[in-house]
Formats: sequence, structure tokens, C-alpha cells
Amino acid sequence: MPTYYPGLAQRVRSQRELQPGLYGDLDLDKQPYRLATGPDDPSSLPSWAADRTAILADDRIVELMSTATMLGDIVADPFAALSAEHSVTSLVTMVRRACREGLEAVPDTPPELVAFISAMEDAPDWLDADLVRRGAREARIPAALLAPFVTRGAFIATFTNTYAALPMALTGALSGRRAARRVNETASFFAVTTLPGALDRHGPGFEAAAMVRLMHSMVRYNALKRSDRWDPDIYGVPVPQVDQMPAGMIDLYLLALRVRGQGRTEFTEGERAQVEFSRYRCFLLGLPEELLPTTPQAIIDVFHARGALLRAGFDDATCGELIRSTMAAYLRPRDTRFDRIADAVERSYSRAGFVIAFCRGSRRVARGMGVTLGPADYARIAVTAPFILGRLLLATGASRIPILEPAVDRYLTRLVERRLADYGSPEFVSDARTYTPIAA
Repeated sequence: MPTYYPGLAQRVRSQRELQPGLYGDLDLDKQPYRLATGPDDPSSLPSWAADRTAILADDRIVELMSTATMLGDIVADPFAALSAEHSVTSLVTMVRRACREGLEAVPDTPPELVAFISAMEDAPDWLDADLVRRGAREARIPAALLAPFVTRGAFIATFTNTYAALPMALTGALSGRRAARRVNETASFFAVTTLPGALDRHGPGFEAAAMVRLMHSMVRYNALKRSDRWDPDIYGVPVPQVDQMPAGMIDLYLLALRVRGQGRTEFTEGERAQVEFSRYRCFLLGLPEELLPTTPQAIIDVFHARGALLRAGFDDATCGELIRSTMAAYLRPRDTRFDRIADAVERSYSRAGFVIAFCRGSRRVARGMGVTLGPADYARIAVTAPFILGRLLLATGASRIPILEPAVDRYLTRLVERRLADYGSPEFVSDARTYTPIAA
């Protein structure tokens, strides 16, 4: 019986009641093999990051990770299950229209769509809209000036574990041109949410969050109902909330590490705005509040606990292929000489970011995962870093000066909009027809 998070456990159990056709055959109380709760189980937590023994001794955090590992999306999954009766295109059209014009604008509105969008409209009690707007302004700086050079590296970091990467491998969404589309869709989502008013009810960020949730729910539905390769006893629920938390909160994890490194235990007011913005964006993506802590140490704890309870595994046929196809993808919108040079520079930064952030600087470890950082990469970084990092530092400093802040923010907003044009129009869909068989 759950001791610390009974509400979260009830959400997990309710999945069978809300969507028996999808979850009726799953034993949601059974721990899947991917959950590494034993002291001798190999886990994804690096030994240098934290003491795994101490984490496993914390019953509260173990219960949180175990429960969230079996949680999908209780409002988006039932809507995605309508794909048994409706085309993917019609479901996408309904979601987009509901986001832009309201639920009343959708003819014969399915009750599943009402529940889905209404849950997103129901703002949490903790929400501070002013802090969210301030946090969005802060997030626009890296979105405009830094994200284009590190998104690919952060994206492939999600493929370093077999159990977490399998849903994406199953969809076949990272082979050929689809790899570039998925990376650009991810970059587009995080960029668009930083625009002024993007997370408002009828803003483009709100709609993008709904589309991402629909895509993830379609992956769950297709993995569970249309694939004979998904074994719930091994993998549990496809794309569980605990696997979505790192992507949504990675910026806060890095911020929390910096705060702790400075000997502080609390966020400043400006840092709290960043926390509020990212937490609300994660709320719109469907993450439960239990996975969205507010203090530096608590944020670090959930990240480390997720790694401590995720069984280690790197299958080259799954993880290696995903990493290689993503790194090989051409992300630029055109094929000019400038675009080719820009693509090469971006790849170098992505490789370096991956090696530093996820391999602790070890090129040998990265090479074993399919990421090679060579002399040409160092040369490109050395030549371009003064401009890229200098512009980032200049914009950050200027944004702190009241008289300059409005002009700087307008410049950053225009730059984000240009980035979005380069990323292309995101589709945020998962269609079973594109799925690729994978080894058992």
C-alpha cells in the first residue's frame, strides 16, 4: 500500500478505470523489470553523481519513482485511444481547433477531448502568472542564443538507456528524415513556449504542449495495442511520466546544481521565476506536481532518484542506432554553403555538450555510445565560441539593465521567431503506419 503518495497511486490505478481497453490487461501494481530497486541492480545513476545506497534507503523517494514509472497520461491517453475510430489527422485537427478557438468550436466534441483540454485549463493552485511571464523572459535568452547549438546533444541523451529509449525506437521516428523532424519539433516546442504569452490559454505554447501530450499518448496506445514487441513486464508503461521529467526539468536541475555549488540552499527571486516557468510548462505537459519540486535540493534528489531506479542498459541496436541517426540528421532548412557550415558548427557543439554533460568529459565513454568528438570539432568551437558565448553573456547582462531590457527582449523575441521558422512547422504526431519492428 502507498504510504507517502496515495494520491499519485490512485492516479495510476485510475488508468484501468478510465481506459480499460488500453490498460485493462496491465498489472499496474507490479514492478516492471526496468525498475532497479535492489541494491545490486545496475542502474543509470553514475557513481560520481550521488550515493545510490542513500537514495534506496529513502522509502519516500523510492515510492515516488516506482509509482511515477507506471503513470501515463490519464486525460490524453483516452483521447488518443479514439484513433481506433478516427484518423490521426482528425484527432490532431480537433486538438488544434480546441486550443485555438475553444472546445465549443469543435463539432460533436468527444468527452475525451473535453477532459483533456479542461485538465490543461485548470491552472494549479500554486501558479504565479507574473513569475511565469518573468521566467519566460529569462528562458528566451538561451532559447534564442544557445539552444540551437545544444538541443541535439540533449536530445540524444534520452537515448542512452534501452528501457527509456525503446518507445522512440519502436515508432521508427528517428530514422532517415524523421530524425531531423523529431529533433526540430523538440527544439520548436521549447522555443515557442518562451515567446510572450505563449503559455496563455490560447497561446501557441499551450497548443504545442497539447500536441506533445497527444503524440506521447499515441505512442503509448500504439505500443500497447498495435505492437507485439512491447512487454509490460519488462518495460512497464510506455513513455511514463518519470521519463518525461528529465527533459522538462533539465534546466532546473542544472540551475539547482549551480545554486548548490555556490553554497546556497534557496533560489533567488529571479531563479524562482525560472522555476515557476518550467514547472508550469511541465504541468501543461501532464507531469504530476509530485515530480515538480521547488527547492534546489529536492530537484536534484528527484533527478538522481530517477537514475538510481532506472535499470542500466545500452543496446546498440536500439540506443546506438537512435544516437547515430540523430547525430547524422541534417537539421537546417536549406542546403546552402552557409547552412552546411552552420550545421557542422551545431554538430560540434552538440557533441561537446553531450560529452561534458552526460559522459563527464570522457570521449571514450561517448565514443562507446556512438558520439565522436574530434579535432575538427574543437577547432569549430574555438573559432565560434567568442561570438556565440560572447553574445549570450552580452544579452544576459543587458537584460539586467532596466533601460535596455525592453529592447533586448524585443531582439530576443524576433530571434526566437526566426529560430522557429528554421525549425519548420512541427507536426507532433505519431502514426502506427510509420512504426519499425525492433528486436525483442
